[in-house]
Amino acid sequence: MFEGKVALVTGASSGIGLVTAQRFARLGAKVVLSDVNDEAGDQAAEQIRSDGGEASYIHADVSSYDDVASLMRQIDETYGQLDFAFNNAGIEGEIGPIEQSSLENWHRVIAVNLSSVFYCMKEQIPLMKRNGGGVIINCSSIAGLVGTQGSGVYGASKHGVIGLTRSAAIEHAQAGIRVNAVCPGAIKTVLVERVITEHPEMKEMIDNLHPIGRMGEPEEVAAAVTWLCQTESAFVTGIALPIDGALTAR
Repeated sequence: MFEGKVALVTGASSGIGLVTAQRFARLGAKVVLSDVNDEAGDQAAEQIRSDGGEASYIHADVSSYDDVASLMRQIDETYGQLDFAFNNAGIEGEIGPIEQSSLENWHRVIAVNLSSVFYCMKEQIPLMKRNGGGVIINCSSIAGLVGTQGSGVYGASKHGVIGLTRSAAIEHAQAGIRVNAVCPGAIKTVLVERVITEHPEMKEMIDNLHPIGRMGEPEEVAAAVTWLCQTESAFVTGIALPIDGALTAR
């Protein structure tokens, strides 16, 4: 399906990013995985290659514009193209009321979750334009769609991702570049499973937040990301797609 295409996934060493990178590879894309966890990133790329896919790992701290620019230069030099980008890297930051949030937390969360998306799109769009188009998927969250108590800083960063996504979609629609955001609910990742292990009583609470009665699986987000890159979704751009078991439909 994606033979001859090049896909970039940031935050690709674990969780949604890792599963999405694996899915891109299974669908035939050449995949560039990027992260700051070099050991896990290298292992993830090696596993994809062992499974018959084509993948490479490049270290990049996406909160640094210089790192992002270097990442894109390396992709250009190696492949000469970029067809799909999943700007997925992100952190949760501190949990608590806004007035108790540290300035360090604000700057760090905004840098990793929001500035990184700006940096990535700033570098990805010219390369995609040069090659006649492409698809960018930015990872927001249900916290980018509704207010969430105790995570105002995180929510601000994810609302910002949707704003950037919509503007970029409008600006580049006629250049053949589609830009969308995915907005996952609670997804069963290592981080969530660790929280549940430490606080078993939270599993039922988290499950019940979603009318469907359970958390999502990383594969369900990956499937949405890759669908948004297919020709079947050619008329879909500028959206913020909830993947949340009807949580935000309440």
